[in-house]
Amino acid sequence: MRSRTPRRSRVLAAAATLYPGYFALVMATGALSIALYLLHHRPVSYVLFALNILAYGTLFGLLLLRLVYFRSRVLADLVDYARAPGFFTLVAGTCVLGTNIAVTTGLGGIATIFWGVGILFWVVVMYSFFAAVVTRADKPNLESGINGAWLIAAVATQSVAVLGSTLAPSFAAPAAPLFFCLIMYLIGAMLYLSIITLIFYRLTFIRLTSAEFTPPYWINMGAVAISTLAGATLISRAGLSPLLRDILPFLEGFTLFFWAAATWWIPLLLILMVWRHVVMRHPFRYEPQYWGMAFPLAMYTTGTLRLADELRLDFLMTMPRVFVWLAALVWLAVFGGLIHSVITTWRDNALASRAL
Repeated sequence: MRSRTPRRSRVLAAAATLYPGYFALVMATGALSIALYLLHHRPVSYVLFALNILAYGTLFGLLLLRLVYFRSRVLADLVDYARAPGFFTLVAGTCVLGTNIAVTTGLGGIATIFWGVGILFWVVVMYSFFAAVVTRADKPNLESGINGAWLIAAVATQSVAVLGSTLAPSFAAPAAPLFFCLIMYLIGAMLYLSIITLIFYRLTFIRLTSAEFTPPYWINMGAVAISTLAGATLISRAGLSPLLRDILPFLEGFTLFFWAAATWWIPLLLILMVWRHVVMRHPFRYEPQYWGMAFPLAMYTTGTLRLADELRLDFLMTMPRVFVWLAALVWLAVFGGLIHSVITTWRDNALASRAL
């Protein structure tokens, strides 16, 4: 009984302090697993897929415990401008894992369940978040109120479109779900274009410190990377929907626009990372937000691969073959930081328990 009590308290402590955006771990792992699978590195892809199932189950369990035992903290996070956007990772993580299942295993039935759950989460999180921030009495200024994490709203929306479009051929009448996916694709585009305008203004006209340039700013690129993937997947399903076939030139042009935007962001974000850690000497220290950097790199790989395939741009195929290893390197670095953090935390807790 004595050994169980400290363990139970440690689990509850982990649930109490769970970062709302921790499902970015699932997003990053799923995106990398899909990229490796499509590039025919199947054994590594399967390992990441198995790890992703474990990660999703663990995080979902901690989230349920948090909702049961620490509802006040969840509600406080929901009206916090910095932490609240992290809840969108629950939506994106669910749908990315569903896509991971559909692509790597072909288990469309299970992936469809994830799609349904992802849509439910999208409705709850989307309207809870925006209702909370709109009706909040004391609102922060733009400098402290917005960052790259806000764009996870667009990522979550596009993740629903990606999974639904991936599953479309399995439906008896695919035109209806594809119409829904098209609408989600356009809503995701609307959210990105609205939010990135504010973020770009914040970056260029308001003083930015190295501490404020956090890893979620990589979602500036990740949101358009997954928009590229969503558009390319819809293009691949044009034969199943008369509407998609009619607007195919628009889809191709808009999707290429998103890929161009994602590509433009990468050099600037790398320069800013060098400025943060080399020039300003901001220390590298693991925090859950670093998964917000690992996900965009993996998603850009997959988005570029699918775009090049659908638009028959064979000369672009070299990019994902090289980029996937950069994405894998970043994922390994962040995962190593996670393991080190977990071991250190549990060791410190064990020493504290013995001291008592």
